[in-house]
Amino acid sequence: MNTPYTPGIAAKRLSGDELHQNFADLHAPLDGHEAAVAADRCYFCHDAPCITACPTDIDIPLFIRQITTGTPEAAAKTIFDMNILGGMCARVCPTEDLCEQACVRELAEGKPVEIGRLQRFATDTVMAKGVMPFVRADATGKKVAVVGAGPAGLSCAHRLAVLGHDVTVYDAMPKAGGLNEYGIAAYKSTDDFAAREVDWLCSIGGIEIKNGMALGGELTIDDLVGCFSAVFLSVGLGGVNALSVDGDDKDGVDDAVSFIRDLRQADDLAALPVGRNVVVIGGGMTAVDAAVQSKLLGAQSVTIAYRRGRDAMGASRYEQDLAASMGVNLLFNAQPVAVHGNGAAAEIELEFTTTEDGKLNGTGETIRLAADQVFRAIGQTLSSDGGLDLEGRKIAVTGAGRTSRSGVWAGGDCASGGDDLTVTAVAEGRDAAMDIHNVLNGGN
Repeated sequence: MNTPYTPGIAAKRLSGDELHQNFADLHAPLDGHEAAVAADRCYFCHDAPCITACPTDIDIPLFIRQITTGTPEAAAKTIFDMNILGGMCARVCPTEDLCEQACVRELAEGKPVEIGRLQRFATDTVMAKGVMPFVRADATGKKVAVVGAGPAGLSCAHRLAVLGHDVTVYDAMPKAGGLNEYGIAAYKSTDDFAAREVDWLCSIGGIEIKNGMALGGELTIDDLVGCFSAVFLSVGLGGVNALSVDGDDKDGVDDAVSFIRDLRQADDLAALPVGRNVVVIGGGMTAVDAAVQSKLLGAQSVTIAYRRGRDAMGASRYEQDLAASMGVNLLFNAQPVAVHGNGAAAEIELEFTTTEDGKLNGTGETIRLAADQVFRAIGQTLSSDGGLDLEGRKIAVTGAGRTSRSGVWAGGDCASGGDDLTVTAVAEGRDAAMDIHNVLNGGN
């Protein structure tokens, strides 16, 4: 985060003990007895709607039944067969909008089977033992480049390695993991889990990760295509959209992505500065994560200002309610007009809006909020497309991630389609790997 310290932005607002408590695991893991009780609630439905609702098509009733029979290792294998990042997805996947929302128990009783926590119980059991439940096939002699070590790239790399290919993963950041490492709220992924998951995933063999190498810098599509049998791009969205209002360049105005990244990498949360009055502009998960963590760091007042109504927010209702329960104010139908202050942010001016026939209109009525720190969380843009055809602001893909150039696939947030979820990125990486494998074996 590049924001200079301003009079309202300070470190050590809370004690170390308070911060440790605030950033503890959001959902404590289930123990064996709790998992057995939770699993026993499953009806093991025929044509289970929870499977259809899962972007990675995990056989949820099967893995839960395996937990009930006292074989969490088998349950984990069922999960990992479809989602090799099932451990992280169990922590961050919006199950309340996906599998658990579709659960028959939810429809009948308003209380679904705790699928996410059961998935974590199974996957954590295996990962704690350091067991990799896959055996690598004989080497094919084929080499594949993966650009981007986020969920899509790691999923693709693992599946290709299992199939016997050698994979080199290039990533711009110092550590692998992508958003799992740098972009998820610290209370959702504790104890350095993202890094431990990468190490575990790479234990299959055949995967080499090279950090500090970004597409468009030291890497070009032409060079990669010339050196590798196939290329998979999972570069995410690196650029952050500007507010494009007066005062956007004032001290104390920064992007939420940088704030979350710095928090995730901080050795001492007490040393991380935060404003007294924080306003986050946006309505997605990044906005919620930045706002909640600002409050947990000790900000006195935190507000999420979103230009449309509650139902249009990208963040789920569960996440909205979580933010509110943490003391975050949610302000809807309000868009930024200007950031005021003498060199540094002191107030933000917002205009109330209405939506008519899908079109957003300003009402002319404005409000000012105290704001010594303002975070932009209004979307990200593609940093490099490698010269490939685009669909909107993303790389255009067809089928299982095929781009406009032969031998090049793409998936995750950088590719068209999908819904920018970790679990969706995992599915896209997995499916692209299978398509790459088919093509390398002479398929169409």
